Amino acid sequence: METIIKKIDRNKIDEDVIEEAGYILHEGGLVAFPTETVYGLGANALDEYAAGRTYAAKGRPSDNPLIVHISHFGALERIVKEIPEKAVKLADRFWPGPLTMIFEKNELVPYGTTGGLDTVAVRMPSDIIAQKLITSAGGYVSAPSANTSGRPSPTTAQHVMDDLAGKIDMVVDAGSVDIGVESTIVDMTEEPPMILRPGAVTKEMLEEVIGEVAVDRAAILEDSKRAPKAPGMKYRHYAPKAQLILVQGEEKEVVRAIRQLTGAKEKKGFKTGIITTSETANAYPFGILKNVGTKKNESSIAKNLYRVLREFDEEDVQYIYCESFAREGIGEAVMNRLVKAAGHRIVRAKQITDLQSYMRILFVSDSGNCRGPMAAAQLKKKELLRAYDIDSRGMIVLFPEPANQKAEAVSMSHKITLQDFVAKPFTEEDLDGDTLVLTMEESQKEKLKSDYADLEAVSDIRTLGEYIGETGENAQVKSAYGQPLAKYGEVFEQLDVMTDKLVEKLNKEAKEYDSDWM
Repeated sequence: METIIKKIDRNKIDEDVIEEAGYILHEGGLVAFPTETVYGLGANALDEYAAGRTYAAKGRPSDNPLIVHISHFGALERIVKEIPEKAVKLADRFWPGPLTMIFEKNELVPYGTTGGLDTVAVRMPSDIIAQKLITSAGGYVSAPSANTSGRPSPTTAQHVMDDLAGKIDMVVDAGSVDIGVESTIVDMTEEPPMILRPGAVTKEMLEEVIGEVAVDRAAILEDSKRAPKAPGMKYRHYAPKAQLILVQGEEKEVVRAIRQLTGAKEKKGFKTGIITTSETANAYPFGILKNVGTKKNESSIAKNLYRVLREFDEEDVQYIYCESFAREGIGEAVMNRLVKAAGHRIVRAKQITDLQSYMRILFVSDSGNCRGPMAAAQLKKKELLRAYDIDSRGMIVLFPEPANQKAEAVSMSHKITLQDFVAKPFTEEDLDGDTLVLTMEESQKEKLKSDYADLEAVSDIRTLGEYIGETGENAQVKSAYGQPLAKYGEVFEQLDVMTDKLVEKLNKEAKEYDSDWM
């Protein structure tokens, strides 16, 4: 089957396109079309055969009910047994719009549309193209999201084509949708009415109109034994091809955890992605970053979420780590989709940050242009099981000085270059809790602890010898300044032995505390 694509402008609607799409639907065909939430895969909701074609095209389980779309309130009366007073109030406030309500169906609606249930989910979209198409098709269009079942929902016509080209008759292309996540679903056969899927119409908004509203925990928790009463309740939904892991906790802990997780995966050769926000986009040294929006406006996150998940698929990412969001307003809908997309694979940030305290290793010496850069360069060349940001600092750096010439010569003899090195001074910003500070001598450690005694992170300052368990003369790395080249060679050899022991210690920790998340 060749899928027809018809572009349409919301500001100047081509009625011929609407008529053609309506005819296809009326005759039992499948047409993908835009709504204000996501693109829907339309079929004649009163035609059992059309419902079967919908399930086949999407690869959707037949017990997963479809939502019937109508274009005016009067159409509701013909397909349900009763319209509760609270439903009338909600329709007055939120229809047309991103709200789906569940009612007891009558015999006009086939069980093929409802997934075998005696209830039917109904909504009235606000998108003008959707409204016209529904009317043209006869007034009742079932329309799950127009994607392969379980995949991220489509927010553009191209997303539809990526999944369903050759499986459906037509796609009406009107560009990107407005909201980006599916409608809120409320079961009106329960008292109090119950939210089965959160969306842009929030619990608080509903309660302003009808009072108490309950939330079905199956909207968050997986319950495979229960027949789904609404789309998205039972099966893994909205999922990218990569393994998505949701990281929850305080923002700072979440950032640290994701840095550790992506660093560990990248070190093992995996391609990783991170779903981040404007607030934290600059915090990650590893992985492919996708800025999904700002936490100050979580509607932007909802709108971009599915697009970002699909972009990761195009880039063949294997693991995706995602920050968590506040469960309030539309953030509840965002988190619901992420939990489903992750297959309920959630990790607490503290679980990860407790495994490894450091993301950065900083070697500190006096002038910062000899011992520190040699140790950093050596460690970068060695086999670490986790990824670290490795650097050096000087306690007395008056200007951006290059590496000591003798240190550079000795390093070059061991095929390590310090040619591009520039010394930098140690500052308060280097004590951030993620950094392991390793000084060359005890006096340097004590000076730093004294200078920064008011900072909680001072406990991260050790001598290199102390950290790897050396004692006596071997615990200190003395300066070779002003001495012959051979002395610099001795310092290099001492640091080489000590950084080998540092690697052993770091790798032992990695193995002891490794987990499924790593």
